[in-house]
Amino acid sequence: MGEIFGVFAAVLSSALGGTSIGATRYLVGSIDPLAIGSFRFSIGLLLLLPLALLRGDRWPTRGDRAAAVALGILFFALFPILFNASLIFTTAARGALALSTLPLLSLVIGAALGAEALTWRKSVGVVIATLGVAVALLSDLTSAPSGAWRGDLLMMAAALCMAFYGIWSKPLIRRSSPIAFTTMSMAAGAACLVLLSSIRGSFAPVAGWGAPQWLAAFYLGAFGAALTFYLWALALERTTPTRVAISVTVNPITASLVGAWLLNEPLRWNLAAGIVAVFAGIWIATTTRRRAEGASASASRPT
Repeated sequence: MGEIFGVFAAVLSSALGGTSIGATRYLVGSIDPLAIGSFRFSIGLLLLLPLALLRGDRWPTRGDRAAAVALGILFFALFPILFNASLIFTTAARGALALSTLPLLSLVIGAALGAEALTWRKSVGVVIATLGVAVALLSDLTSAPSGAWRGDLLMMAAALCMAFYGIWSKPLIRRSSPIAFTTMSMAAGAACLVLLSSIRGSFAPVAGWGAPQWLAAFYLGAFGAALTFYLWALALERTTPTRVAISVTVNPITASLVGAWLLNEPLRWNLAAGIVAVFAGIWIATTTRRRAEGASASASRPT
């Protein structure tokens, strides 16, 4: 049940991440993307910190704090910078597909570092889910600006940051707690983004904000940062990095559904086919361990 709950938390985290794209698209016309990340993770930090203190959660130990801060800079500072920079050169659809290489990267890196076993079933599930994203975005992938490959590479670099974070943070989260670890890591990333935004003068347009902009910023902080990344850490505590990473294929699916609901964007057959393929891939990749454990338990019973 813990494994199933971890996969469910990862899928919910990625689904919330998809809905956050709408709020980001709304704010990006009025403020620097670097400042958006500053608001997102600063608000998320302000919500998570009191919760961690009230619950009395275990914080990373003295020996783990430097690693928690470094991973926070990797995931909550470098990742959003690469993510936002990629969309300058490529389209949102191509960017979403490039980000969906995350489970494949997690699978290969995890196997290379000995973090988890490389199995055929996991590999097939990852490929099917990634193909599902490609099918869902089929109508948007044909148009690409000149030099889009630069954006694609930047987005894959962002996915690489996520893959290493997922693999390296798992043992640290288990030695502390999901909320406390996420809070400490998010604090490190938010501090970097706020410092860079202040140096660049990215906060100047905030003086002209109204209620809609503040509501969008609060949504990003509460749901797109605090809840999303708490669920991500909770998932990493309970299941493998690849099983968590494969849930990112849900992100562009929910973004498309939100776009259809809020922006009246058309729903096509390929989106429905992509949804089926994504969830089929997730199911295939996440049922391996339970079957393997069942076989192992049967073999260990006395005859």
